[in-house]
Amino acid sequence: MPTTMHARTQPATLLFVCTGNICRSPTAEAIARQMIAARGLTGRFQAASAGTHGYHIGEAPDPRACQAALARGYDLTGLSASQCTVDDIARAHRVLALDSGHLHHLRRLAPPEFHPRIRLLMSYLTPPPAQLDIPDPYYADAPAFARVIDLCETAIAALLDELAAEPV
Repeated sequence: MPTTMHARTQPATLLFVCTGNICRSPTAEAIARQMIAARGLTGRFQAASAGTHGYHIGEAPDPRACQAALARGYDLTGLSASQCTVDDIARAHRVLALDSGHLHHLRRLAPPEFHPRIRLLMSYLTPPPAQLDIPDPYYADAPAFARVIDLCETAIAALLDELAAEPV
């Protein structure tokens, strides 16, 4: 009997990573979850998030991120900060760094065989913008949090377009 490829039994994880996992990455996770559901891809993909550092482990997302997300129809309730591990990277289908510092950190953390799955989230845009980093809104004002949502929405839509076209 010929051998065949086994289909995934679990949805593939899209892991969004920022510094402390309280602003950008939980926002991206919530946006991705909603877009995955809206596109009927729930059986194929799931979203998660983590931070490169353990500054806020167990904490809820920043209240300003929650407020900005809720104003745009995204719910960050129930999310809590965690620190990205090699095991998280190994389990993820894609690891989406929110800025170049995160990308470098993740590539130092992960063995080389996992590097192809680690990319900047904004690199999924065609053509990629000149600025591939999603700026950290932590020390900024409310419009900075809205800008994170704008950038994540655009990049996650492009990411899901690419992933949905992949064979199952």
